[in-house]
Amino acid sequence: MVARRANERAPTSNRTTSERRSEREMVITRTFDAPSRLVFEAWTTPELFKQWWVPKSSGATLLSCEQDVRVGGSYRLEFAHPKATAPMAFFGRYLEVVPNARLVWTNEESDDGAVTTVTFEEKDGETLLVMRERYPSKEALDVAIQGMDEAMPETFEQLDEFLIARGAERT
Repeated sequence: MVARRANERAPTSNRTTSERRSEREMVITRTFDAPSRLVFEAWTTPELFKQWWVPKSSGATLLSCEQDVRVGGSYRLEFAHPKATAPMAFFGRYLEVVPNARLVWTNEESDDGAVTTVTFEEKDGETLLVMRERYPSKEALDVAIQGMDEAMPETFEQLDEFLIARGAERT
């Protein structure tokens, strides 16, 4: 358990939910106890993103994170894993960028890559994050979904803890 100062909020009973909405679309949601500005910043600032993105239990490490967050800009994430013989790269480009509200990007590391849309909806100081991944085929989603049910809740729990700590630093 993470030790918290008296003025820090523990992660709420917020839980990550994932739902297969169609043969090709997966939707993941979670509410974070932070304004959309901070959640968006955690997603779009490489130094911050590196601190929470990879599920700790996976054994993987994020070696590099490059993000040019603008329409037409690109991103590249490079991971290492003890069981892999070479680093793995995930990359694509940004199709839409609406600060503090919406990101849309491609995943171009394979022909089966999804288009990912993340929305940030703030209400009363909390942010509802909705992540939609639309794959080119049912088979592509079938492959991608393996492990997602464990990885995304852990990743978003790490983001929640990161945001709480970051909020405490700013107060």
